Amino acid sequence: MDFEFIEKFYPLFVKAGILTCQIAFLGIVFSILIGIFCMAVKFYKLKFLSKLVDCYVELSRNTPLLIQLFFLYYGLPKLGVSMSGFTCAVAGLSFLGGSYMSESFRLGFEAVRKSQIEAGLSIALSKNQLLRYVILPQAFSVALPSISANVIFLLKETSIVSIVALADLVYVAKDLIGLYYKTDEALFMLVISYLVIILPVSLALSYVEKRVRNARS
Repeated sequence: MDFEFIEKFYPLFVKAGILTCQIAFLGIVFSILIGIFCMAVKFYKLKFLSKLVDCYVELSRNTPLLIQLFFLYYGLPKLGVSMSGFTCAVAGLSFLGGSYMSESFRLGFEAVRKSQIEAGLSIALSKNQLLRYVILPQAFSVALPSISANVIFLLKETSIVSIVALADLVYVAKDLIGLYYKTDEALFMLVISYLVIILPVSLALSYVEKRVRNARS
């Protein structure tokens, strides 16, 4: 193991790690918002939109992120729509993650007892108030383990975004291997970089899950 090589090039991984975190953060935030929107569509029983949501979920969950990114980055310009690599990465991650988040929220929504909804209606809560104050908090607490798993999944999926010419962690590692043939060192820094990003998030989510579980019990 060439530690001088690692010392020389680790700043590149720090910079790439920051980019990876930015993409992951935006992708996860938009995924959660899409998931909430899809759950709201189901709650309000909007027939046409519900069918669109079902089609979106099936399309997103049954196509790889790699193919989705190829379409966004290379396919859309053929239709006159061009986006930067960063925008494509965030859009692709959001498109994929939104379908998983919507299913998580759907399961949480179905876990809310009908008596809770009926109680809310009996005290004259509007549908908006019922969704905001009764359903969403309970659905979120039930869906939290699934949401946490999706967050970790999306963090790992950022390893794909190098195909749209973004200098993320995988891109930097492949670049260094191609230039210097230091495979062991580059892969070592790649593994450590992802561990530094994902492990704290995983521990934090586990802690939050435990707190929520104790609050419900």
